[in-house]
Amino acid sequence: LCTGRMELSCGVGGSAAAPPGPGPPPAAATAASPGQPVESEEYESLPSGASLGTHMMAGAVAGIMEHTVMYPVDSVKTRMQSLQPDPKAQYRSVYEALKKIVLTEGFWRPLRGINVTMLGAGPAHALYFACYEQMKKSLSDIIQHGGNSHLANGVAGSVATLLHDAVMNPAEAVVKQRMQMFNSPYKSVLACVRTVQRTEGFGAFYRSYTTQLTMNVPFQAIHFITYEFMQEQINPRRDYNPQSHILSGAVAGAVAAAATTPLDVCKTLLNTQENLALSSLNVSGHLSGMVNAFKTVYQLGGLPGYFRGVQARVIYQMPSTAIAWSVYEFFKYFLTKHKLERRT
Repeated sequence: LCTGRMELSCGVGGSAAAPPGPGPPPAAATAASPGQPVESEEYESLPSGASLGTHMMAGAVAGIMEHTVMYPVDSVKTRMQSLQPDPKAQYRSVYEALKKIVLTEGFWRPLRGINVTMLGAGPAHALYFACYEQMKKSLSDIIQHGGNSHLANGVAGSVATLLHDAVMNPAEAVVKQRMQMFNSPYKSVLACVRTVQRTEGFGAFYRSYTTQLTMNVPFQAIHFITYEFMQEQINPRRDYNPQSHILSGAVAGAVAAAATTPLDVCKTLLNTQENLALSSLNVSGHLSGMVNAFKTVYQLGGLPGYFRGVQARVIYQMPSTAIAWSVYEFFKYFLTKHKLERRT
């Protein structure tokens, strides 16, 4: 997740074109005398071309922060997307759900399964951001000769999702969501992994992979295009501006989340394999495939069923994307500036 015209964040080696629009061009970095720190007031004053390792490190930290901070809301979202919830697990709002879960199931219940999410988020987001940065620069060079391209941003983010979801789908989607469900029969993450492997086979961990990609590809395209549009409006010079990253990320996350909620509902059904819901339709065995999931959701809830949990999803995604953008850009800035100061 990075701005399309930022010199530091856009390039993996080599320099990017100066951003169009008002304002002076980025200042060139000057070497400092020994013992004197390098002074830099703007993001663009640092040398372009953050290293691959910097992208991966910043991405890993951003991913872990994003998922851990918002995990309780994610737990509520999973439950609110249940098509036939237990009477004891029916909620009208995110706040009511969190309060009810804590009071009836314990203070730590909303965090159940967070360990497996943290384990997967680091490497998944490191791969995601590294792939995204390299693809975006290559595509931008082709499409707009190094300038900002909404098409390049969308395509790069969508392709990077292939790597991200390959790592996160078993951990986050299958194990995490089963641990989050009301009256989950699994006592631990390891017990969940063993049970799923024994009863449903290894393929169960990737049962919703294609659906996940079908959801995340349009999500990322909408996300990046919206973010870039917001940046053009409130931060046209593409300075390192945490406030603009937070606001743009929040708006982009909300728009993308609302638009892709139907796919997220289908993904949740494939991951959780709700026994109560499936048995009510006399579905035997395991539900598989996006087409079957779409049909099942419609049979159980009609058109409104596709938007179950949309409130929780938007409330989850807004701060999540804001955290991801701000943490990622800060750590790229911090790590690159630190390397520059060590060299000088």
